[in-house]
Amino acid sequence: MKIRNFITVILSVSLISCGQSEQESDMSSEVVITENSQVQGRGEGKDNWYDNLLRSHWDKFELIELPEDQDWFEVYKITDSIYAIYEMGQFEEVISYLILGEKRALLFDTGIGVGDIGTLVAALTDLPVSVLNSHTHYDHVGGNHFYIEKIYGTTTKYTIDHSAGRTNEEIREFVGPGWVWKPMPNGVTADNYHSKQFNITNTIYDGNTIDLGGRILYIFLVPGHKPDALVVMDREERLLFMGDTFYPASLYAHMGDANFNDYVKSAEKLAAMAEHVDILLPAHNEPWVSADYLPAMYQGFLDIQKPDAEYRITDGDREYRFDGFTIMVSDPPPWQE
Repeated sequence: MKIRNFITVILSVSLISCGQSEQESDMSSEVVITENSQVQGRGEGKDNWYDNLLRSHWDKFELIELPEDQDWFEVYKITDSIYAIYEMGQFEEVISYLILGEKRALLFDTGIGVGDIGTLVAALTDLPVSVLNSHTHYDHVGGNHFYIEKIYGTTTKYTIDHSAGRTNEEIREFVGPGWVWKPMPNGVTADNYHSKQFNITNTIYDGNTIDLGGRILYIFLVPGHKPDALVVMDREERLLFMGDTFYPASLYAHMGDANFNDYVKSAEKLAAMAEHVDILLPAHNEPWVSADYLPAMYQGFLDIQKPDAEYRITDGDREYRFDGFTIMVSDPPPWQE
């Protein structure tokens, strides 16, 4: 049964809506206190995130028919040589991209590891497939273990540490209450979910290229969201695959190994690339947004450091709002510490 036929039924019986409380502050910059009871630290209003589904942004792309045993995923044909592999059943709504060349294919990210993305990709192309991760957070490397011939990775400690996998204790929250609305396949539960080990076979550096045959991809390191964050540019097609460095939602410059100062420098670097690209392909929520967001993101990082910048407090962190996205930082913010 296809998602569009049963999404409403599942949502009505599987999830409990949780309210939010708001309280005004007397600070000079408006502060609204909100609490998310299910999904913590990801911005205001993230409880009941599934109410935003199905996202209309996907309507312009061809939905690929999949076997029933692959219905954890939705696959869309973005162009004749790019497939978006969308995991809409989990809060991250992560998107992995299969990019086809004439001789090889690149899988940019491999999802949370619940579905069998290896079998899925093999059904989409006969080309040999290499893997490159936008960064090694759990929701981007979950299917890496399916690929042993070639996995590109950085030399950062963050990449090396996370190639060893993650235990159930570390990541079980992310398939627990409030995070998943679809039945998970392959017997995966919150009690046994974990991230498997994978091996980096090829080291990648800033400015390197990957030749897929008739298609050259340019790799740029953009630390900030995570120490090993990177983006992939297709100069000929004027496309930039963004990972988590930008998507039209809450940008996380505040959690775990995020580094605000690095994020600002990377935002400046990306703003300078705007003249070379037309379209951004983010790793979450929707696959095709304007490159105008690159200078807007950089300006946003500058604006939030102004003394009179307005923000909200969400789950104890600051959230600054802009047209189409927000930026989250710790409270007090890094520039005041």
